Amino acid sequence: MKQKIIFIAGGGTGGHIYPGVAIARALIKADATVQIRFVGTKTGLENKIVPREGFALDIIQGGKLNFSGNVLEKIRTLVKIPLGLVQAVALIWKHKPQFVLGVGGYASGPFVMAAAALGIPTAIWEPNAHPGLANRWLSRFVDRCYVVFPQSKEWLKNKNIFQFGMPVRKEIEEGRSAAKQDQDFHLLSFGGSQGSRAISTALSDALMQKGEWVKNLKVVHQIGSTDFTKLQQKYSGMEDLVTPFEFIYDMPGYYSWADLVVARGGASTITELAAFGVVPIIIPLPAADNHQQKNAESLVVAGAGKMLIQENLTPQTLIAEIQELRTNPNLMKQMSEKMHQFFQPRAAEKIAADIFEQAGLK
Repeated sequence: MKQKIIFIAGGGTGGHIYPGVAIARALIKADATVQIRFVGTKTGLENKIVPREGFALDIIQGGKLNFSGNVLEKIRTLVKIPLGLVQAVALIWKHKPQFVLGVGGYASGPFVMAAAALGIPTAIWEPNAHPGLANRWLSRFVDRCYVVFPQSKEWLKNKNIFQFGMPVRKEIEEGRSAAKQDQDFHLLSFGGSQGSRAISTALSDALMQKGEWVKNLKVVHQIGSTDFTKLQQKYSGMEDLVTPFEFIYDMPGYYSWADLVVARGGASTITELAAFGVVPIIIPLPAADNHQQKNAESLVVAGAGKMLIQENLTPQTLIAEIQELRTNPNLMKQMSEKMHQFFQPRAAEKIAADIFEQAGLK
């Protein structure tokens, strides 16, 4: 019997890797005989995450395509990409996969391009409303594109684009908000696994002002390792108001607890909040392509969330945004319902089913 092999290429950050893992698990759940191999670079988080998740990981050369500044770094990237293509071709000839999926990150571009050139069925998965340069370019050559936001379709040059949503883990997929156990208003704030100094500074300064706005307010603040000790000391004596964490492991539990969230605008964050119907105030991470701002704008247009640009972020503007929502429960309810509509359940299973069909493995 011919061995069934599917490659998932990409990584760098958890936002690329964990959805890839969710898809891999859906593929195996549908057919336990399929073999999943990941492809990444030596510098990405995939080196820690993928082996721990129990999947094989192959390494190729790759680099960032859309950056400004260091000319030497650009030259190094231009050297790495052809080498990555050669390594990709060697891996494809060795393992002869039936399908290759790119999930974003440095390895995705050269590996997916090599597979497409060799006639292997290919697809890319794009999590953001505004796709990155690599996926915009790859979309011309792959057989399928899987997207989370409908706005992505405007940027991808492909006839076969499917909005299946964001693959998430089981605890998020089955997420539900818990019944309130008190009359307090619950505010959850986080800036990703490493935290956000801009959000943490504005929120902590706002809480230090105290006054009427903190009445019946409970805050859980995930700070990150860099500023945790400093802010923990800053919050000393404020235990009744705010609970600081360096890192939150039980995110589903706190999504269920929260009435309102202040966070960055990554696609994974937005999807997880949508699963629970939690209203967000998104403070996009400033970046060259503004992809988090585009993600947040899609929520604002739909009436599902609020956005506060970082250059306008102060303790006063943050308090104003929180209070506008907190004092209008009917608006909060409407926004929560619209936010939940952004969640598309069983995304990983839908992508897996389409992959099997395109690969002729159904």
